[in-house]
This record gives sequence, structure tokens and C-alpha cells, in this order.
Amino acid sequence: MLRHIVWWTMKDEAEGASGAENAAKMQAMLQNLKGRIPTLKDLEVTTTFLETTTEPVQILLQSTHDDGAGLKAYAEHPEHMACVDFIKKVVATRKAVDYIV
Repeated sequence: MLRHIVWWTMKDEAEGASGAENAAKMQAMLQNLKGRIPTLKDLEVTTTFLETTTEPVQILLQSTHDDGAGLKAYAEHPEHMACVDFIKKVVATRKAVDYIV
């Protein structure tokens, strides 16, 4: 089992919307991927963080896949790529961690 975690900070304004508005759009788009990509076993997306968080983050995604091939298939899937097109326009920074469970 493989976990993929990605976190972003948002541009203050992009695509005619505030960073908070775009984070909410991203969250909805990403959550909509559940059940649409066969290799995506689980997905969580949040924009709510505790004060103990030590990294700059405004939105975080955690997905679960059987293996690296499953993650690659998810990353290249057209539904995911549609999200990526929007995300690239509205985010300021991106960080990611992949690990074996």
C-alpha cells in the first residue's frame, strides 16, 4: 500500500477568485475523483489545519494506492489531469511525500 500526500499554498488571487475560494474549488474537484479512478483506493482533502501545523499549507490531499504503478495511473488519468490544469493556475507552492504503508 502506498500513500501520496500533497500540500499547497494558494496564490492570493487567481482565475478571478481569492486563494480561499480557489482552495474550496480545488477541494471539491479533488474529492470528486473518489470512485472515478480505479487505482485510487482512498482520498481525503482538507483545508482545515490545527495551530500545531509547522508547514505553510492551505490545502492538503492524501490518497492511497496499491503501489507505484497505481499512483502513476492516477497521476496520468484524464480526470486527475483536469484538476491539475486548474491547480497549476491557482497555487503558489506545492510539496509532496509518497511512502509505503
